[in-house]
Parts: sequence; C-alpha cells; structure tokens
Amino acid sequence: MSAAPESASSAPQPATGIDELLERVRAGYERIEAQEAYEAAQAGDALLVDIRYAALRERDGLIPGAHVVERNELEWRLDPWGSHRLPQATSHALRIIVICNEGYASSLAAQSLHQLGLHRATDLIGGFQAWRGAGLPVE
Repeated sequence: MSAAPESASSAPQPATGIDELLERVRAGYERIEAQEAYEAAQAGDALLVDIRYAALRERDGLIPGAHVVERNELEWRLDPWGSHRLPQATSHALRIIVICNEGYASSLAAQSLHQLGLHRATDLIGGFQAWRGAGLPVE
C-alpha cells in the first residue's frame, strides 16, 4: 500500500530564523508607537493587553488600564466567541494593542490574534520599555 502524495499545503515550511519570521509577521499589519497607543486607549478606541510575565510586571510596574493576560492564555481571553474571553472581548472588530517587554513577543502574539479574525490587533513598537521611555503613565 502506497502513501498518498502530500499536497502543497501540507508540505513542511522551509526553516527560517526568528528575525526573518518577525519581519514577515510585522509586514502583515501596522504596528503602533507608544504615544499613539496611549491616545487610543484614553479615547476608548483600543484595548491595551499586557502579556509580560509576572516578574517583569513586578519589577517595572503596570500600565494603568491595561489588561494583564498571560501569553499562554491570550487567544482564549480575546476570542470573542470563546467561553473564557475577557468581558471586553466582544467583537472581532475590537482594536487590541498587545504589549510585551520590548516589542518582540507581542508581534507574534498579534499575528496569532489575526489568525483568530481579530484583524485590528497590533503591537507596541518597543513594548513596555518604549512606553516607560516616552514618559507615559506607569503604576
């Protein structure tokens, strides 16, 4: 018995480095600077989501009003159709700004949200460190 030939869609993807992967991911959406993220959140036009791990939040503080969602829970908490969603995650049209420490993991997280149909998801260029460096509120 012979195996069925693999279709092009199931063929393994060629290996790539993280820098190339980030470049491809980031080309798929517009990232946001700290001041613009702050203004969008203040206007009620965006949901800030902090995916940093606890030790970084304890060390550096929190962005007032940001929702802390551990990275391993992100998709479950922001899927508008999910049973474990945040109360604010009510629509695929929601503008979500994902924040990590320096703006790397947040890019991959934003791509994952795009795959769930959250096409307005983006991430903060430079992450929390850029937010704090811009003199924006931290508690």
